Amino acid sequence: MMLLTFKGVKNKTRDAICSEVAKLFKEERLRQKLSMNRVAERAGLSYQMISYVEREMRNPTLETMLRITSALNLNLGELITHAERITASSK
Repeated sequence: MMLLTFKGVKNKTRDAICSEVAKLFKEERLRQKLSMNRVAERAGLSYQMISYVEREMRNPTLETMLRITSALNLNLGELITHAERITASSK
């Protein structure tokens, strides 16, 4: 039983971090005044995928995240660390 409870907490934390990463992707895209089409083009992804990721309708693969961060000139590791800090501070 303890393992299931711990796993649930871990999943909530993971979900919160994933949600924050999606928000950070969108914030950075808007800060750079880029359309979703432009990011999709740079990343070699569809507009639909960018939209799904930003709206948290899809959990992107590592490759997709790397493509998006590259298109936005971001470092994925730093982005995840930033999302973890934001999530931890909101508890």
